[in-house]
This record gives sequence, C-alpha cells and structure tokens, in this order.
Amino acid sequence: MADTEIAGKAVLKKTVVLVGMMGAGKTAVGRALAGMVHAPFLDSDQEIERAANMTVSEIFERYGEPFFRQKESQVIDRLLDAQRGILSTGGGAFMFEGNRDMMSRKGVSVWLKADLELLWSRVRHKSTRPLLRGPDPYGTLRAIYEKRVPVYALADLTVEAHPSYSVEDMATKVLTALKSRPDVLEMTE
Repeated sequence: MADTEIAGKAVLKKTVVLVGMMGAGKTAVGRALAGMVHAPFLDSDQEIERAANMTVSEIFERYGEPFFRQKESQVIDRLLDAQRGILSTGGGAFMFEGNRDMMSRKGVSVWLKADLELLWSRVRHKSTRPLLRGPDPYGTLRAIYEKRVPVYALADLTVEAHPSYSVEDMATKVLTALKSRPDVLEMTE
C-alpha cells in the first residue's frame, strides 16, 4: 500500500509503453498503473478498432496482418505524441524495429515477461486472439513466444510476471522498475 501512496506523488515525464505477449496483462496492468500514477490509460488496439470501426480480428481477416501492423505503427506514433500516459500495445507491435526505436525515443518500453504456461492459462479460452485461430493454438502460441522473447528482451525495462501476482502486484512492480528511470518518472514530495 505504501507504494501506491507514494505513486500519488509521481510525475510522469514520458509515456510508459507496455509490451509483451498476448495474455501478459498489458491492458489490466496498464489500467492499474495509470491509476497509481494518475495518468491516462491508452490502448493501441482499442484506438485502432475505434479508427477502423471494426475489431482487430476483423481487420486481420479483411485486410491481413501487414495492413494491421502499418496502422498499428501509425496509431502508436500518434499516441506517443498526443499525451503522456500508460500505453498498452498489441503483442506484435514491439517486433518491428521502427516501433521499438519510436517507443524508446518518445517513451520507455516495459516488457511484462510471463512464461509460456502462464500465458497459455490466460489465453486458451479466448476467441479474440486472431493469431491463435488454428488447429494447434498451443503450438502456435509456443512458436510465437519463442520468436518474440529475444526481441522483447530488448525493452528498456523488464518486469517478470508470476502466477501468484495480482494485477495490482504487477502494477506495483512496474512502478518500482520505473523509479529507476528519473527521466520517465519523477518522485516528488
């Protein structure tokens, strides 16, 4: 609880960009963290859906992943320029070097690092994951995980998830990691 109280005296100097696999908790943790630092919560997938007037799944089906990724980059760039806050991104956004550079230049990237079994326990019953709509969703998740983990490791900060952590626990851990970056988060009295 002390960390949450201290967070009320935090000044966000740059946008915090949460990156990681589907199911890592970017949206839930992002909302909780935004509340802790009294900053707006932004979600790139929600912004894309709002602009396109269709779901991410529908965009994937109708226009394909390359089109989606292009729009995703544009939206992230706009959100990073618009206001400082906590930004949750889609799992694939960090895979593109241009996005990684933009996130680190205009904000700070924070990898919510969750192991494969934890991710699977969170996404296996969700129908909103277009990349997992095949005959072997676990195998697909594993392949994506193995491909992406080395790239996520390039994030500015890493916060490890654990099955026993609540959303608030993870948000507090991210806040603690951010305190090591006075260029991002300034603690005031």
